[in-house]
Amino acid sequence: MMSQGLVIMSYVAASILFILSLSGLSHQETARRGNYYAMAGMAIAILATIFSGAVDSYIILIIALVIGGFIGTKAAIKVEMTQMPELVALMHSLVGMAAVLVGYANFLDSSNGLLGVEKTIHEIEIYIGIFIGAVTFSGSVIAFGKLCGKIDGSPLLLPARHWFNLGLLITTIWLGSIFLAEVETGGGTFALILMTLIALVFGIHMVMAIGGADMPVVVSMLNSYSGWAAAATGFMLNNDLLIVTGALVGSSGAILSYIMCRAMNRHFLSVIAGGFGTSSGEAATVEGDISPIEIEETVQLLTNAKSIMIIPGYGMAVAQAQHTVNEITKLLQTKDKFVRFGIHPVAGRMPGHMNVLLAEAKVPYDIVFEMDEINEDFPNIDVTIVIGANDIVNPSALDDPNSPIAGMPVLECWKSTTTIVLKRSMAAGYAGVGNPLFVHENTRMLFGDANESMQAVLKALNN
Repeated sequence: MMSQGLVIMSYVAASILFILSLSGLSHQETARRGNYYAMAGMAIAILATIFSGAVDSYIILIIALVIGGFIGTKAAIKVEMTQMPELVALMHSLVGMAAVLVGYANFLDSSNGLLGVEKTIHEIEIYIGIFIGAVTFSGSVIAFGKLCGKIDGSPLLLPARHWFNLGLLITTIWLGSIFLAEVETGGGTFALILMTLIALVFGIHMVMAIGGADMPVVVSMLNSYSGWAAAATGFMLNNDLLIVTGALVGSSGAILSYIMCRAMNRHFLSVIAGGFGTSSGEAATVEGDISPIEIEETVQLLTNAKSIMIIPGYGMAVAQAQHTVNEITKLLQTKDKFVRFGIHPVAGRMPGHMNVLLAEAKVPYDIVFEMDEINEDFPNIDVTIVIGANDIVNPSALDDPNSPIAGMPVLECWKSTTTIVLKRSMAAGYAGVGNPLFVHENTRMLFGDANESMQAVLKALNN
């Protein structure tokens, strides 16, 4: 059994490691180290909690640890990199559900011995914690469904949806006052259950109203919600480490959401209010003839080029083409080609999705650039290769005010001498928007599986 002072010291050490983890995860070069910090911090936190005086049901705790560890290990081994966004959303839902269950457990526990103002504050903590947890749970489940294709990715827009959300919020506040009044006399259960149901509906409606192109922001937003849910759980359990950790996750998720919205030229409130893809006018129809290209011509263009830009998208993740792309990159560099990667902040289905894929393939960090760093260089690029990307290279975001993605900054690859787009078909991107890039005069379409096409290019380059 650890003394209270040693437990507190362990929590402080864990908190420092979590802060170092966030610092490490902010850069690709130190991301692996950041993960190690987080793992060490969590191990210290778990051990300190197990051996503290707050735990006496060790059998139940060991069973829970074994089940949770088994599920986590199996998911880490089985889940493909393309499934990471929906896995992250699903994990967020578990944090939300944990906050709800802990809240109800605290509400039903009559042995806390709190009186007066302290008791009222504790009840407010329970109410807010359950509300945040329920919103996080239901919203994350809907996000999971959208990301894995089980739910339609287009926004569900109810009439007067904003008034509906406002009504739910006002009702929640009203039920809160009833809960605080009734709990003094031993009641409050009905108001708490009704608020939980309203919070679940609120989470469902909020995410259902958000369109496909905004899903990376939704993932980071739910990450923030899960952090605040954890912090609320910490207040309910009087656990300083949970409060600190939840605040770190909540604030970093909120900052990331802001950064993502700024990258999309969107206001955060307009994203969570929903309605993406509902412009007042009608988007322009994409008209023109595509220009297909074969492997031989692609290889010839790469051979003659001096400066090459590669833009990865979700299609590269689906095809698992990142390793082949890295081999092509290394081969082109041996031929004195200037090869770089251009990454859009919202490429893929979650923040940093493409960076993780490229890091997995061991693409050097110093040739991977963010959109703001390389967008002005496209007029000097000989060949741009777009691998499975769509919305992030769509010119209509800049020149069609009626486009659902109007105003979103994109990688302006059409300004390069030649753009080669790898796609399976002419289907629209996740936002459901047609792309004029495909019929641009200097665009060539290389149809087929991205990995198979890249392997063919690699083979031809070696010959």
